[in-house]
Amino acid sequence: MGAAYSSCSTHSLTFSSQTLFSFPTVTTKTSSKSNLESKFNTFLYPTNKIFNTHLAKPIKTMAQTSFPCSGLAVKCGKVEEVETHEEGCLRKAPPVLDYHGIDQDLIEEMVYDSLVWSSLHGLVVGDKSAQRSGKVPGVGLVHAPFALLPVPFPESHWTQACELAPIFSELVDRVSLDGKFLQDSLSRTKKADSFTSRLLDIHSKMLEINKKEEIRLGLHRSDYMLDEKTKLLLQIELNTISSSFPGLSCLVNELQRSLLNQHGEDLGLDPKRIPSNSAVSHFVEAFAKAWNEYNNPRAVVMFVVQAEERNMYDQHWLSAVLNERHNIKTIRKTLAEIDAEGELLPDGTLLVGGKAIAVVYFRAGYAPNDYPSESEWRARLLMEQSSAIKCPSISYHLAGTKKIQQELAKPNVLERFLDNKEDIAKLRECFAGLWSLDDSDIVEKAIEKPELFVMKPQREGGGNNIYGVDVRETLQRLQKEGTDGNAAYILMQRIFPTVFPTFLMRDGICHKDHAISELGIYGAYLRNKDKVIMNDQCGFLMRTKISSSDEGGVAAGFAVLDSIYLT
Repeated sequence: MGAAYSSCSTHSLTFSSQTLFSFPTVTTKTSSKSNLESKFNTFLYPTNKIFNTHLAKPIKTMAQTSFPCSGLAVKCGKVEEVETHEEGCLRKAPPVLDYHGIDQDLIEEMVYDSLVWSSLHGLVVGDKSAQRSGKVPGVGLVHAPFALLPVPFPESHWTQACELAPIFSELVDRVSLDGKFLQDSLSRTKKADSFTSRLLDIHSKMLEINKKEEIRLGLHRSDYMLDEKTKLLLQIELNTISSSFPGLSCLVNELQRSLLNQHGEDLGLDPKRIPSNSAVSHFVEAFAKAWNEYNNPRAVVMFVVQAEERNMYDQHWLSAVLNERHNIKTIRKTLAEIDAEGELLPDGTLLVGGKAIAVVYFRAGYAPNDYPSESEWRARLLMEQSSAIKCPSISYHLAGTKKIQQELAKPNVLERFLDNKEDIAKLRECFAGLWSLDDSDIVEKAIEKPELFVMKPQREGGGNNIYGVDVRETLQRLQKEGTDGNAAYILMQRIFPTVFPTFLMRDGICHKDHAISELGIYGAYLRNKDKVIMNDQCGFLMRTKISSSDEGGVAAGFAVLDSIYLT
């Protein structure tokens, strides 16, 4: 599930942009056999080296240089001028690297090397132009969209984001146990939003039968932006279902480190300043520990997936490493297949295709499009009724909705769930402004200055938020209708992050543009009754997109995968 950005631009600026590098007119250079072998060895990383990593100690600040405001875009072998229009009131930070001064030949070499590395190491997605690429593995592969060089990010804010992960995971668990809070907070939303209503219906049925989730597994991701004006790290949203890209984010991390190992001296960049990404290792550890708690050696982990999934390789990395390290089998099923093949035994065991399910891991089921018929809703209810460990359970899913995020930001609400005053203060420090549309004063302010707000529906996956003049028009329409329709949305402060120059790779073409980034920190939480087995920060996802774009989901096509360069 990709998160949407809450950044903004209000003044129109135009930057020239060139295509720097694209295939097929690549000029190859002859090399000795030893040089070729050496180059190949720098490309090829064994799986255990890529995924058996831990977060490096944050690195101290380095000097920064200035960058002129000209833009450049790359195509392999020839230079083409194109015009890009960017609306931007955002201040451009002096970058770690003088992008304007990078030698053209060096850029072409890095682009070529990065595409080879991606192909060799599985940094791939299904190509949307290939008809079967979302259904058949190995058909129609293309490299995942990524940034060529990592994003400069302050060490202090990196440390802050990492420290918040276990606090948010504990908060989600506490909120999930308060069924009345979830039902009451979402009661008006239920009237206005049919999808949330169906989720609440399932939750109500679980409350009616007093269904207890004694073993609770959460794989969350909290997304942040660094506000340029206030220098505050502000939370965009907390994802509790289908927190995507743990596999590919680790690969981008290693790709950029590989490029700096080869070219860092020429660029003036130190590869050791890129922190290691432990997402796959921690996700797999969480699955294995949950599987052990379930205590059925014949049971499997089931990935709930979409019928067509071009991001399947991000998921397959988790399956492959789980099998390789722990000899735990996984199966992949759509909601429709679970309805057709699922069976609930009297003891609560969930069978799908005759296999007992220990852990249900949702990589689908977070959006209305995942439920085109009653079949999919029957499958969701069946899984909730079972004793299988759900990641997430219906209560965890609801705890991650936008409305609950807004409710938790109200005064004195965090104190209902958390006891540690320092933890509460840390959470409040990262909260952006969040408001219900019942607040008439804030609605009037949003109508007057819509560029300072984002309207968010109860949706995940990117491409759903409302920005700019559309905020004003939507609010005015809802006022005229005078119904409960406004309960389907919340208002959020729009965050103004720093704009920086970067190289964006998509479909084998590298463009240089001005961009902004969003940092996601993964958290793994596993609890069996009163015993917390795991509550760890477990890696990160950095996404970068051109600063003129409102939305930011990678899978939705708005952003590219990136990594961090600690400053």
